[in-house]
Amino acid sequence: MTYNYKILHNGIRIIHKQIASAISHAGIIVNTGTRDEYPDEAGIAHFIEHVIFKGTHKRNTYQVLSYLENVGGDINAYTTKEETFFYTSALNEYFPRCMELLADILFNSTFNTKDIEKEKEVVKEEIKSCKDTPSELIFDEFENLIFHNHPLGTNILGTPQSIKKINKRKIELFIDRTYNTNQMVIAVVGNIKFDYCVRIIEKYFFDIAPNERSFQRLPFPQNSVVRHEKIKMYTNQAHAVIGKALPNYNERKNQIATLLNNIFGGQGLNSRLNLAIREKNGYVYNIESTYSALSDTGLLAIYIGADPRNMERCFDLVFKEMKKLREHKLGTLQLHRAHLQFIGQISISYEANLTEMLSIGKNHLIFPEVEDIISLIQKIRTITNTELLDMANEMLIEENMSSLTISK
Repeated sequence: MTYNYKILHNGIRIIHKQIASAISHAGIIVNTGTRDEYPDEAGIAHFIEHVIFKGTHKRNTYQVLSYLENVGGDINAYTTKEETFFYTSALNEYFPRCMELLADILFNSTFNTKDIEKEKEVVKEEIKSCKDTPSELIFDEFENLIFHNHPLGTNILGTPQSIKKINKRKIELFIDRTYNTNQMVIAVVGNIKFDYCVRIIEKYFFDIAPNERSFQRLPFPQNSVVRHEKIKMYTNQAHAVIGKALPNYNERKNQIATLLNNIFGGQGLNSRLNLAIREKNGYVYNIESTYSALSDTGLLAIYIGADPRNMERCFDLVFKEMKKLREHKLGTLQLHRAHLQFIGQISISYEANLTEMLSIGKNHLIFPEVEDIISLIQKIRTITNTELLDMANEMLIEENMSSLTISK
């Protein structure tokens, strides 16, 4: 089933899909995140995601949190380098309640000073928790290594020092600058007719004044320096990430890069890295590679968790698998299996309607229309072994890889 679209008079976009389900998932994604912070605002995008639930002009904290939970629904949020997403899940009959609550917290939050000060302590504890988890910490530190001296390298949580400086005025200035109506998408997946969906959304979002973006993000220069760094920390296991910044690929190359990453070190237990390093040698419990596409760049990151005595050997095996993919085309059967596996993984993820809602909301920030899964599968099937070989020779070059290791 294809998606339905609508643009409100204030520039807020709607993407909708009607499905046979008792539950509707709805959210509003804002095209702003850590990379839009000024140097003295580190962590503010994520902090707003926390404090926005603490009360509006018509609801206190308890009423915000209970409005959906009292009817068995859920409201949540997350922040990335480039987006902030607020989303709900509830029985279809409570869809109007979801929309009313989302509009209320996004455009009527009070940001009470007492709540801000209290939430600072919560976020500081979140930062401590991350620092106590090296397998999480290393990704933040690696992004800082790769995107050195650029807003993309800023830790999403900020630092205890930067969080301390946040106040109501800074929050309001950041929202005025970045929560632009032409940079917002409302995504809905549920058993909700489109006309009814639009009518409910217009009821709660029609009075929001247009607020178009007036700034340009600082682009990331594609001339990053290769760096190799180590962090000393007492851990039972050594942790490492190998990777590099990548160009901003077009739609086709992005799909090729995603498929290549899936073959190399994706979620399947039969990935090249998992077979070579865990199954064959038993050096790791967890090894994986991730490919992330950002608006003007990309990131390849290969994570290894291993005994410090085996880490050097793990590096060698990672580079060996890279070389194989650079020098040898996949055979016809290997390519067919790679297509089938990737298509199956995507299809399973889209069975989770919440996942689909989050995905189409993010995609509609970038594209006027979003591909349905049938169209996406057709394009995956056309990716050739020559395209994968060419991409491997672009992405998987040992000499271009930076690395970060955490170990005692």
